Amino acid sequence: MIVGKLIGSIWATRKYDELDGMKLMRVEILDEDKKGQYLICVDTMSAGCGDRVLVTTGSAAYHFIKNEFGKNAPVDAVIVGIIDEDVTL
Repeated sequence: MIVGKLIGSIWATRKYDELDGMKLMRVEILDEDKKGQYLICVDTMSAGCGDRVLVTTGSAAYHFIKNEFGKNAPVDAVIVGIIDEDVTL
């Protein structure tokens, strides 16, 4: 899982048919080792700009979209959670 911050929407006038109806968002990675890098993610949580989110990537992202939405879309990153607060023990 990757922790990121939603910084904006991505608008595509043309995209792969299986991506129709999916909201694409730009996410800034907050993890120390990749801080300042960006991902384009499918938003499955209806997150808003400024929200801190959990992102899964790779085959886990592909299988999530396939299992949850029945779409065989070429997806590499998916927002799977919105972070309310961090708790440190």
